Amino acid sequence: MSTRIVVVGGGTAGARLAQRLPVTLLGEEPHAPYNRVLLADVLAGRYEPEVIALPAPQEPVRRGVRAVRIDRAARIVECEDGTSVGYDRLVLATGSNPVLPPLRGLRGSRLPSGVHPFRTLDDCLELRALVRPGVRAVVIGGGLLGVSAARALAALGAEVVLTQQGERLMERQLDEQASALLRAHVESLGVEVHTECRVSGLRQEGGAVTAVELADGFVLDAQVVVLACGVRPRIGLARDAGLEVRTGIVVDDELRTSDPFIHAIGDCAEHDGRVYGLAGPALEQADALAGVLLTATADPAPITTPVTAGPAPSTAGAAPDTAPDTAGTTEGPARVTAGATEGPAPVTSGPAAVTAATADAAPVTAGAPAYTGTRALTRLTLGGAESLDLAAFGEATPRPGDDVVQLTDATRRAYRKVVVRGDRLVGGVLLGDLAAVGALARAWEGDEALPHAPLLHLLTHDGGS
Repeated sequence: MSTRIVVVGGGTAGARLAQRLPVTLLGEEPHAPYNRVLLADVLAGRYEPEVIALPAPQEPVRRGVRAVRIDRAARIVECEDGTSVGYDRLVLATGSNPVLPPLRGLRGSRLPSGVHPFRTLDDCLELRALVRPGVRAVVIGGGLLGVSAARALAALGAEVVLTQQGERLMERQLDEQASALLRAHVESLGVEVHTECRVSGLRQEGGAVTAVELADGFVLDAQVVVLACGVRPRIGLARDAGLEVRTGIVVDDELRTSDPFIHAIGDCAEHDGRVYGLAGPALEQADALAGVLLTATADPAPITTPVTAGPAPSTAGAAPDTAPDTAGTTEGPARVTAGATEGPAPVTSGPAAVTAATADAAPVTAGAPAYTGTRALTRLTLGGAESLDLAAFGEATPRPGDDVVQLTDATRRAYRKVVVRGDRLVGGVLLGDLAAVGALARAWEGDEALPHAPLLHLLTHDGGS
C-alpha cells in the first residue's frame, strides 16, 4: 500500500487497524499494545502483562510517542519528542480518559499518593504494587469498571469498600433483580457495598490519602482509593486541529471526520450521535475502516515530508493536550459533575477472553460495507469460590406494551430476562447461566422478526432455534 497511513493511539482500535494494514502507529504508552479488557485480571495477579499483549501489528509500533498537534494543511503530525510524521491518511484512535469526580482534595490532574484511576496497564501495575492483604481500599464507582476493580482488589486480600452513587450496581446494564444478585455475589467476595452513597471528598496527610468522606458525614478509612467513575473521549487533539467534535470526534459511515483525510475510530469516535466506549465496537470500526482504506480509489498524491528529528515547528494558539476542554473533556483525567455515566470496555476472564477479543477477523475484501453502528453486548465474569458470569444487551427495562419473559433459579443463582417489542428482541439480562446468550445475541444483533414460538423458548439453551 503506497498511501502513508498514520494512526495516533495504540489501544484496541489502533492496534487492530495496524494488524490489518501497514501503518505508522504512534503509541503514547511505553508498552506494546495490550488487551484492555483483561486489565482487572492483571490487577488481581491472575495474568502478567505479557499475557494480555495484542497480536503484533504489521509494522513496529513507535512506543512512548505522544502526538501534540496536527498540521492539516501540510498533513503532518507533530509529536512531543520533537519529531513529526507526514501522512496521506490520518487515523485518530486516541481513546478515552478516566473521569475524575468533583471531590474535595482533588486538584488539577495530580492525584494524592494512593489515589489511582483504573484505565491503563500502568494504573494496574501501580495498584498491584500498593495492595497487600489487609490494605484498606475504597473504590468510587459501582459500574462495570468499579465492580471489576473491587473484585480484583479483593482477590489481592485488600479490605474493599465499593461506593455507588446510584441506587444499584451496574445500573446502566442491569435491572433491579439482576443487580441485587450481582451485589450478593460481590459481597460474598468480602467487598462491602454502599449504594445511594455520594462521595464528597478525600482526606490526606503528608500528600497521601487517609480517608474518603461521604456526603452524609460518614468517613471511610482508606490507604488506596480507586477512581472508577467512567471515561470520556479524548478529543483535544482533534478539537485543536479544528475538526468537528461533540461528545466525541464526529465521523460518518466511512469513519471519516470533517477533514476527508482524517478518520477516527474507537472510544474517541462519535458515530451517528453515539460514543460506544466498548471493545467490540472499536474492533468493528477498525475492521470497517481497513476496508474503506483498502478500497479507496481517490487517494491524494503522497506528500514527501520526512520524519524530522529536530523540534517540531510551533504555531500560535496551539494548545497542549492538558488544556481544559470546554465541552467537558480534557486530555488528562477528565472532570465532570456528579452523576457521570460509565462506558468502559466489557470485562471477561480467562484465557479464552484474550482470544475472543483479539482473534483475527476474516480478511477485509474489496467492497467491504461501510460502518453502520454496533450492537454491543456487555459480558463480565467475577471470580470467587463460585464465579458469576453475566451478560447484558439492549434495553433491559421494558416500555409499556412490551412483552417480558423472566426466569429465576435461586438455588443456582441464575437469572434470565428478555424484553420483546412487537416481533423483535430489544434487550436482555442473563446471570449465572449464559448458555442461551449466543442465540439471544444473534437474534438481537440481526434485528429480525422472531420465530412464531412461545416466548419462553427464547430463554432455553438453544434460544428457540
